[in-house]
Amino acid sequence: MTAAGVQSSPSGAVPAPAAAWPAVAWLRLARLYAVSRRVPAALALLAALGCLLWAALHWRWNIAGGPAARQFVPLAIETGAAAIIAVTTYGPFGEPERATGRWLPWLRLAAALALTAAAFGALAAGATGGTLPGGTLGLLRDLAGLTGTGLLAAAVLGGPFGWAGPMAYLLITETALSGNPTTPWVWPARPPHDLGAALCASAVFAAGIVAVTVFGARDPGRR
Repeated sequence: MTAAGVQSSPSGAVPAPAAAWPAVAWLRLARLYAVSRRVPAALALLAALGCLLWAALHWRWNIAGGPAARQFVPLAIETGAAAIIAVTTYGPFGEPERATGRWLPWLRLAAALALTAAAFGALAAGATGGTLPGGTLGLLRDLAGLTGTGLLAAAVLGGPFGWAGPMAYLLITETALSGNPTTPWVWPARPPHDLGAALCASAVFAAGIVAVTVFGARDPGRR
């Protein structure tokens, strides 16, 4: 008797399954990450906000009052979209994906950018219901800046409190709009082609993206 028979597989045995392709494994990881962050629910809510914006513009809910009053409803809807994006940075079980090592920052980045793009698409579609103050360019600028405040709040305060950034900025903006501010940091009050306002909003968005990508949302349960 030799060891040859021990090393060879018996006839009719089922071969071991081949290793999954790296791309397939990455897609599965991305899907699990998205589900854990409630991305499907967030997409549904963003679509609903797009419909709400369409209804507000179509039936002119913001027709009464001055410029501040006319901007309030669209800006409030954009704030809600930014808050939704910020809250999705929170995982109810922490971040078990830390075991994936270098892939986790890319998952955070992809989720934040994809949701921001989806929010812009939904709100841009909703803007076809009427005349949106600032137009599509103003929508992009305001949404990006508001999303940046939400991501920064998520990184500092924790994912469940990411909504606090956009909401606080909305209150500051509404107060400042009545006084005709000139600072570009109150970008919703500036014309859509204002370079300073665009740079400020872009800087806040970039800071939020970097903070969430590198550090992730702060876990309120940890010290």
